[in-house]
Amino acid sequence: METRRPVDLLLDREASSLAAWLADRPGVEVVCRDRAPFFAEGAAVGAPQAVQVADRWHLWHNLSEAAERAVSQHRHCLRALVPEAPEPEPESVPGEEPSGSPWPTGHRFADRTRARHAAVHALLEAGHSLRSVQRQLGMAWHTVKRFADASKPEDLFTGQWQNRPSVLDDYKSYLDDRWNEGFTNAWKLWEEIVPLGYKGSYQRVRAYVHKKRTSPRPVTARPPSPRTVSGWILRRPETLTEPEQLQLKTIRTQCPELDALTRHVRSFATMLTNRQGERLPEWLDAVRQDDLPSLHTLAAGINRDLDAVIAGLTLPWSSGVVEGHVNRIKMIKRQMYGRAGFKLLRKRVLLAS
Repeated sequence: METRRPVDLLLDREASSLAAWLADRPGVEVVCRDRAPFFAEGAAVGAPQAVQVADRWHLWHNLSEAAERAVSQHRHCLRALVPEAPEPEPESVPGEEPSGSPWPTGHRFADRTRARHAAVHALLEAGHSLRSVQRQLGMAWHTVKRFADASKPEDLFTGQWQNRPSVLDDYKSYLDDRWNEGFTNAWKLWEEIVPLGYKGSYQRVRAYVHKKRTSPRPVTARPPSPRTVSGWILRRPETLTEPEQLQLKTIRTQCPELDALTRHVRSFATMLTNRQGERLPEWLDAVRQDDLPSLHTLAAGINRDLDAVIAGLTLPWSSGVVEGHVNRIKMIKRQMYGRAGFKLLRKRVLLAS
């Protein structure tokens, strides 16, 4: 922390390795770390006399991720920034009477059924028997009989084809939101809803997306993405442009949860930049009062490491000054570790410092 240079490189990220390294250096007074459990355990065992400090960069990074998840969970609020487009008027064909069919013209199943029904009845009216119709159309006898018994093709649109609940119904609003944000890849959308509990097939998602893709819809502006909005919340208010300030104000007015999220993020930012770690318990209590599950998860993790986090928000120490070295070491590892052992990697890192 003082020299801003690496002093050693551990073989692994095990708590025992860190504890052994610290035990050989009894003069260690401060251990600055992220909030990974093995770092906390290793520091406690190897240097019980040292003050553990949770790094501020990682704290802000964790808060940023939680904020973006919170905005994603309330993505419907972002529609307030886009004016609603008028519904397109259905095109009417002169002289065409509504058929009363539950399936529109152009639907593959409906058109095929109507064509077969017409062919079967045309042959029957010409005097052909059911067996003759079966041979000429290459259809099963029972299928011919079913078409012959139906006075109109709409009588065949029953059972499994009629308004049955779909396993996709509970996820259509999510798919609609993602579609409006510009995500139209059916496979990616299927991958997104499976962790949310969707048990159906990919083909059902693909059919729903295909219907949206081929249906006429007005061209409208897209709402900003959750990442964009979370960026507005995480940035200093004075750095936002006037349009960004107005849009964020609109979102906060429309969504109490995102308004609360903004207040919590800005409160944490003040606490972090002004080193007001003593306010952390009060901040955690305030977070728990609002319906923000992603912040609740973050708060629970912070509470398990409370002393180190308070120290990180109070003391001047932070490992942010050496994050560049961490990235450089990772780059060296990717470049050469597969062709050399750990000893050479360690030597390369320390010599370069």
